[in-house]
Amino acid sequence: MKLTGEQIIGSTFSKQGAKTFNAVNPVDGQRIEPSYYEAAADEVDKALHLAQEAFLFYRKNKPSEKAAFLERIADEILALGDELIQRCMKETALPEARLEGERGRTVNQLKLFARVLLEGSWVEARIDTAIPDREPVPKPDLRRMLIPLGPVGVFGASNFPLAFSVAGGDTASALAAGCPVVVKAHPAHPGTSEMVSRAILKAAQQTSMPEGIFSMVHGQSVEVGMAIVNHPFAKAIGFTGSFKGGKALFDAAVRRPEPIPVYAEMGSTNPVFLLPGALKKRGETIAKGLAGSVTLGVGQFCTNPGLVFVIQSKEADDFINYAAAEISAVNAGIMLTDKIKASYNLGIETLLHIEGVEVKGRGKPGEGSCQGIALLMQTTAEVFLKNPRLEEEVFGPSTIIVTAADKYQLMEAASYLRGHLTATLHHSGSELEEYAQLVDLLESRVGRLLMDGFPTGVEVCPSMHHGGPFPATTDVRTTSVGTAAIKRFARPICYQNFPHSSLPDELKDENPLKILRLVNGQGTRDKV
Repeated sequence: MKLTGEQIIGSTFSKQGAKTFNAVNPVDGQRIEPSYYEAAADEVDKALHLAQEAFLFYRKNKPSEKAAFLERIADEILALGDELIQRCMKETALPEARLEGERGRTVNQLKLFARVLLEGSWVEARIDTAIPDREPVPKPDLRRMLIPLGPVGVFGASNFPLAFSVAGGDTASALAAGCPVVVKAHPAHPGTSEMVSRAILKAAQQTSMPEGIFSMVHGQSVEVGMAIVNHPFAKAIGFTGSFKGGKALFDAAVRRPEPIPVYAEMGSTNPVFLLPGALKKRGETIAKGLAGSVTLGVGQFCTNPGLVFVIQSKEADDFINYAAAEISAVNAGIMLTDKIKASYNLGIETLLHIEGVEVKGRGKPGEGSCQGIALLMQTTAEVFLKNPRLEEEVFGPSTIIVTAADKYQLMEAASYLRGHLTATLHHSGSELEEYAQLVDLLESRVGRLLMDGFPTGVEVCPSMHHGGPFPATTDVRTTSVGTAAIKRFARPICYQNFPHSSLPDELKDENPLKILRLVNGQGTRDKV
């Protein structure tokens, strides 16, 4: 496929911008052709105008038509074949097997949301039939369901160039909800983004979707992204990235004349609690698992464990020695970009300047400027409680072991935690009841609570929740992974005393879509 470096505005390719940039190969620092044009304000405006026009038609498409569109996108991404994987490898330095797996996840997400549409119950249809002779006043006929919000801006993530990018979970769930999408491609992998965007455009044309159902713009500057957020036709934003970036988008969105929701997943340190019985039974095994989770993907997952809490003991000392040995044996890995590597180094330098934080294990160095070296640090709960910086995410292959004097100090440290995506407990079984209060406390701090595992790896399925209290995300009620993600881009509407011929199919008495509905307080697929 010949790449042009242009914006994709509906069905038009455009390059009005004056500035250009190139992807850079993290392995050797070489620029990758072609150059990409930064989107001009007029191009962003055109994309949102087309999206608004498309919304008026797309929102009325049948669920089966939207499902067919999502299925076709999946097929067209697969049809890109090895060329997509090879381009993505050049832009990210991610290994081939990882990217093939991520492509599979991307395709499966699209197909999953297609099935959600065909099943149909996601709209949460509720019907309360009229009681005209009720005293003292008649009861009206009331029918409620979810409908799409409108055009959605999606920001591609650096660390998942396929699954959280142009055709990733935000785009798939927004399109499934009935919302056109304008994607701000991540500048670290513009070629990959263009290839996937072309696949979406082809799928839209093949399934007779309205022009403007999808657009993609490029840009390294914040102006391009802010132009999407501030555009009056944008009704919601999906973002995966840093706290700084997500918070800036959120702040801009709430300052608009019409504030809009920003669903930003902004990272996490994913605390792990190792209870005494677990360390006594399997400390060495846990150390190996921890090192693997910390360094997976060179630590560039939002679910890598960056904090580990233990109670001081001989078993804890042994565990720290095991973990240090495991980390020290890890070879340096290539990080996604020079900026990410520089941020990682700065984060580590900041932590090591805190009195009471020491290095326990350091991975093997590598050649090249973009190498991320694994690091295991240790401090005490007392130091942790005095230094909020220790809880902030350092995006890369490092973790801090926090040693508490006793159970009470461990609980104090846990109560000090802010919002995270996940928390993990390793236990012996019999001691879990003793630490029930810790479980209760962590439930208020995270969106996913794990037992005897590690947080890296996010299963895409209906019951998955990938979110958490602020600052992990900007909306604790929502998820960016799993079928519940569709509800971010929908809102409720209630129809009162509507003639049946004017009702959506989801709310008609005969239930033509055969979906599960709440009728007069009872769940049923039957007719009213």
